Amino acid sequence: MSVELKHMQYRKFDLDEYRQVMENLIGSGPETKVFWEALDFSCRAHGSQWRRSGDPYIIHPCNVARILAEELDVLNAEILAAALLHDTVEDVEDVTVDLIRRKFGSNVEAIVEGCTKVTHYSGDKQNFKKLVHRKIFTGAASKPEVMIVKLADRLHNLRTLSSMPRDKRQRVADETLDIYAPLATMLGLFGLKREMYSLALAYKFPRQGTKLQLHINALRQDRGVLEIVDRVQAALKEDRIKGKVTLRTKGLWGYYDVKNRILIKEIESPQEILIVAGDRNSCYQALGTLNRIFPPLPRTIRDFIANPKPSGYQGLHARANIEGQKYLFKIRTEEMARRAQRGLVRNWNVDSKKRGAFVRGVQEIFDILGSDESVSYRDMIAASGRKEIYTYTPHGDLICLPVNSIVLDFAFSVHTAIGHSCVAAMIGRRRAAPDQVLSDGDVVKIIRQDKPVRFDPDIQKLCQTARARSELAKAFRVRRQAVSREIGRSVLQQEMRRYGLPFDVILQEGMNNILVYFDIESLEDLYLQVGEGRVRLRELIYEIRNGLYADHDTLQLPTGIFNRIELATVDPAVVKSSACCKPTPLDKGIFGLLSNRGLSLHRRDCFRLQKIKFQREDAVDVRWKLRETRVVKPQKVIIFAASRQRLFLLLSVAPEEMKISDIVALTDRPATGPAWEITFTVTNLFALRKIFKHLDRSGLSYEFDLEQ
Repeated sequence: MSVELKHMQYRKFDLDEYRQVMENLIGSGPETKVFWEALDFSCRAHGSQWRRSGDPYIIHPCNVARILAEELDVLNAEILAAALLHDTVEDVEDVTVDLIRRKFGSNVEAIVEGCTKVTHYSGDKQNFKKLVHRKIFTGAASKPEVMIVKLADRLHNLRTLSSMPRDKRQRVADETLDIYAPLATMLGLFGLKREMYSLALAYKFPRQGTKLQLHINALRQDRGVLEIVDRVQAALKEDRIKGKVTLRTKGLWGYYDVKNRILIKEIESPQEILIVAGDRNSCYQALGTLNRIFPPLPRTIRDFIANPKPSGYQGLHARANIEGQKYLFKIRTEEMARRAQRGLVRNWNVDSKKRGAFVRGVQEIFDILGSDESVSYRDMIAASGRKEIYTYTPHGDLICLPVNSIVLDFAFSVHTAIGHSCVAAMIGRRRAAPDQVLSDGDVVKIIRQDKPVRFDPDIQKLCQTARARSELAKAFRVRRQAVSREIGRSVLQQEMRRYGLPFDVILQEGMNNILVYFDIESLEDLYLQVGEGRVRLRELIYEIRNGLYADHDTLQLPTGIFNRIELATVDPAVVKSSACCKPTPLDKGIFGLLSNRGLSLHRRDCFRLQKIKFQREDAVDVRWKLRETRVVKPQKVIIFAASRQRLFLLLSVAPEEMKISDIVALTDRPATGPAWEITFTVTNLFALRKIFKHLDRSGLSYEFDLEQ
């Protein structure tokens, strides 16, 4: 390998200098052998490739590895080797994941495979992007190193983005703001987060960003704040406390309104004052000195030394109002300051078993992000990057949560099992529901029940933490899949009967070959995929008929007849009434479209249904087992044009199953008579049908939507 890789017109890459830099960072012992071999391999693989900037392509993977080692203290040779190789499978024709495994081992191969984009995709660009992201998340679920390499990859791309066309810069900036910068926040990599946000915002909002940057530069020279820094430094010296005081002016990242996706002109605390003390005790002494000269705002002192954040962040925070301007003071040691930027990778160079609950929690979140399409991964990631409130357990343990978090966020942050069994909470002496929004400083005691709570899907939208959202998504998915398996078994049985195939033929040994053909592990998995509409029934029946029943006569292909299923649930995580025609289980002629997001219900005469293209096998005729289907929520019916006397007479002879809890007059118009909202409870669908038969006989018009 030559000392320099050159392009005849453009730049050169000094490989010897790079080797020296990396040797100073990771050494050259036998434990680093895989890195140096990967460097030689990557140089050969990318030798003839060039970046748009005019740089040899090898500069990019080399810099990704350097960012990991130099800026994140990731010194593990296999991770750094994977960083060098992360683009080889995607960009070099002769390099495959098998070759990477043979040369560098299964660990390096797993990281490289996780970083490699999806290939051979023929769908639209938007779905392709989703597929790419979910593949990365799936890889990061088993190997969090995948996401660390991808973040370093994105940071280097941002640093060299100026050579790209304007539309490409915009796309990369948008994706960074939506996905990668919030992910860096979620993983506790705050140095990466700040730079990624600032670079992406400069490309996303070039004019506004330039104006804001001039304002930020002016703030850095503000004599008023520099005098505050000098005053704190002098006070520490006066109290004989060793410490260095510096000013940090927030960059563009501090002015980004994530919710509204805009840059704002002014923020509450544009400047932070950092105090780096010699040791832990000196941090607390420095806080005493600070409080003496600048009394803190009430309830703003945060002790993250005694109670570190989940990411491992440590430090003391205090806020003070000085001449009408709010300032945040952060006090920590040099080691705490260094570790504060490392988050997920703090312990990356030690055994994975010691990495702790934070990494395991991150893996759980990536598992949901990669596998559950019903979850908006953009919303989940964004929720993790919001400003925090500080809440406490009754024992005084600190729980940091995003602003607007609810009781359920708190419960899941304490423990997964506590979240799943949370029915309420005590906030001080006040009882609160699981969806109660928490305030800064709340002391929260969770009230639990013995078995898991069947939460309503709507509560997931209120949750602000990725963990709560992911755990709820997992629970909803389990509920959906249980019903989908039953649907799939029933549909397959009916379809086989239509063709004259006995159902028990699928128990024969040859069925294993059919499962392998469809890449399905078991019959239970087959039922699930049929119930979610992911297996083409016609193709499946063809394989069963020709593979297991070839010597017998069968019936012809059925047409126009839908399979029928009977449900015993109105769980909104499982069955969803479409907004276009709002069917209820009491209606006749209800169709269900199969999907992995649940059963989508439509009336037979729904105008929207007529426009949806689907196969006969993708839809089912839906009926309910009325006596077995429980109705858990209170129901509301609005009755129109009934006088008070007639209404109460009607309700007095209603079926005894109708337990009325509230009656509210909605209008009082003598010409038409008032409308009434009746709130009641009922045990099951059979009793509900009796109630509406009673209302139908009255001749009064009414409006009813089932509360699922």
